Amino acid sequence: MNAATEREGTFERIDLLDARQFQLVVRRLADSLNYGTDRSPFLGSGIEYAQSRPYQPGDSVRDIDWRVSARTGRFFVKEYETPKCMPVYLLVDTSASMTVSSVAGNSKYKTALHLAGGLALAALERVSPVGIVGVGERNLQLTPSLSKAQIMQWMLALRSFRYDETTTLGVRLAELTPSLKSRVLMIVLSDLHDPLATKALKRLAQIHDCAVIQLQDPAEVGLRGAGLLRVREAETGHEFASHGRRGHLDQEALDAQLRRSGIDHLRLNIARPYLGEVRHFVSSRGLLGQVAR
Repeated sequence: MNAATEREGTFERIDLLDARQFQLVVRRLADSLNYGTDRSPFLGSGIEYAQSRPYQPGDSVRDIDWRVSARTGRFFVKEYETPKCMPVYLLVDTSASMTVSSVAGNSKYKTALHLAGGLALAALERVSPVGIVGVGERNLQLTPSLSKAQIMQWMLALRSFRYDETTTLGVRLAELTPSLKSRVLMIVLSDLHDPLATKALKRLAQIHDCAVIQLQDPAEVGLRGAGLLRVREAETGHEFASHGRRGHLDQEALDAQLRRSGIDHLRLNIARPYLGEVRHFVSSRGLLGQVAR
């Protein structure tokens, strides 16, 4: 799909980095996220004990179940159940509010895209298939795949964005959930400006594992205590009056709702270094090491 031809006149192509630089950035991030994690040498060959069966010629002596063999007087070997790696879905918010920034050389969208690329490659290193869904107006969706080339192709396509794209996070979650036949890990990278998102996330978390990395611009945080304001929504152009305290109270309520729903939640200020926070968030919750039971 050539995204630059979509909705001609309203779409503007902006490359955050050239293709080679982008790939280097996300590969370094993936290496950092995977550093120090336990990559079991048994992954793929089975580490979940299933049963013991009689020894057959050709079986490895390392698999002999000595306890059962001693009790029965015949040789038995252990059989293992191969763990299935949980598919990982990355939902990247491509809406206009993600692209507007007060930080020179950076934006919520740029940060989200780098994180998505790093998380995707890190998950692939753990042999977890990765799916990518754009939660804006464009039809950007990749079903879970183990192909690094295919994942990178879609990540490169996401480097282009529009300044007039509305968010569809809540709608996309509602559409995607019924199609999931097995348990998945859903990682959302968004500023959560969609009022429908919280309810959809809570429903999703009842069945699937869910994590949210919420990107914040320092200008958004700086609105606290600013009094009455006239603001304009980036995605719709709608102007309305607001109060600087409202965002703070809404954020506290959002934090509480996600926490009560068992959703892992990390807020990142894009003006600050974020790698350490993301590494701790991923490793402490075992997000990239989960397997389906």
